[in-house]
Amino acid sequence: MSEIPQSPPDSLPYRFDRTASAAVLHERYDDALSAGEETGDTYSVAGRVMLVRPQGKVAFARLDDSSGSIQLFARSGMTEDFEAFGALSLADWIGASGTVMKTRKGELSIAVKSWALLAEARTSFGDKWLGVTNPELRFRQREVDLWANSLSRPVLAMRSRLVAALRRKLDERGFVEVETPILHSVVGGALARPFVTHHNTLDTDLYLRIAPELYLKRLVVGGFEKVYEIARVFRNEGMSPRHNPEFTMLELYQAYADWTDMMELIESLVSELATELLGTTSIEYQGRPLELAPPWRRAPMAELVSEALGKQVSVHSPRDELAALLERAGGEVDPSWGPGKILLELYEKCVESDLWGPVYVTEYPAEVSPLARRHREDADLAERFEPIVAGRELGNAFSELVDPDDQRARFEEQARARAGGDEEAMEVDEDYLRALERGLPPTGGLGIGIDRLVMLFTDSANIREVIAFPTLRPER
Repeated sequence: MSEIPQSPPDSLPYRFDRTASAAVLHERYDDALSAGEETGDTYSVAGRVMLVRPQGKVAFARLDDSSGSIQLFARSGMTEDFEAFGALSLADWIGASGTVMKTRKGELSIAVKSWALLAEARTSFGDKWLGVTNPELRFRQREVDLWANSLSRPVLAMRSRLVAALRRKLDERGFVEVETPILHSVVGGALARPFVTHHNTLDTDLYLRIAPELYLKRLVVGGFEKVYEIARVFRNEGMSPRHNPEFTMLELYQAYADWTDMMELIESLVSELATELLGTTSIEYQGRPLELAPPWRRAPMAELVSEALGKQVSVHSPRDELAALLERAGGEVDPSWGPGKILLELYEKCVESDLWGPVYVTEYPAEVSPLARRHREDADLAERFEPIVAGRELGNAFSELVDPDDQRARFEEQARARAGGDEEAMEVDEDYLRALERGLPPTGGLGIGIDRLVMLFTDSANIREVIAFPTLRPER
């Protein structure tokens, strides 16, 4: 039997020994060398060539790595394969070794003695001065955007730092990080339309989770007093500058706590993160000042809607009166909606986007809060609030519903709505109800949108900026 002929290996190196990054070299030598001074210190650097300027017997190149930039200085007769160095293409990956120096113009440089092509950039990155401005190209070909636009990588780096700091602060507070299923057999945990998939072995439809809430609260029933998950969640909904079908959420639950404890926790976490990552709680977002230091304002939803309409309204107002006000504001009223749902629609249409905040919008109608505990002073309201910052919801939190009978009744109401065509309504989750019957202590819970928090901290107006690979329509 004849042997299968083997293709010869390519000529590119399989590895490269880098001894310093651009940032390390600048830290060590920026202040230590004078213009025109050379050293005998040899280093090896690696990265992308983002600028090449051949000038006769010398050639300059800018090498970018993940930490910054360093200039490469090549000289005929001293740099190996000098002609090929000057012919490098924009965005080629190279490794270079040589001594540290400063040019007569004071530019910190590596005087290149040897170099190697590590990867060839066969497709151009475009204009090196203008970057990439086409949004479709930026987000569809993110690898191009990250090199061509100087602000893209710092935004994603801030996201990483924020999540790491958030984990640390929760761990310090005694919370335990867990993982719960992404594939759910029952739609629940939030009001949203799910993605549906099919499990071949079980021959059953499953849903990508829209929230980890019900599993996390089952862990509280099981004895975890403080539990959290930084969860990827999926909602089959529209896309906008603040919505992506898959996004990241912090969700946590704390036994023996209520919604007021969640208010204190959110404002302390956000202000501590701002101080650590930005150096201040007084930030600017989209040209407007924003103060994140606690305490944050607390305002009932009905009070805010009444202020906006110039008319006193509440969840107890006649349904027809609320419906007329919503229609006058340009909204449509579904016949199945009660006063609580209409009040929420009035709030979202007339109030939310104008709240700069930060402000806790409190006392949501119980009708639209199927997992929240009823308000201790008004059963038509729930002990639920949303933190609003810069005109958008940052999260959702409440005193958790612990009564299994009340929870079953609300699940059944949701199931009737779902059967009637409401694709965002929940189903009856018997596993969760069985857990509640074993006893859920008083519990406070919250969810915070990680993507929106990163938007706030990076002054990004579009959620696509803070997600490495946002959802896009497939290319045809």
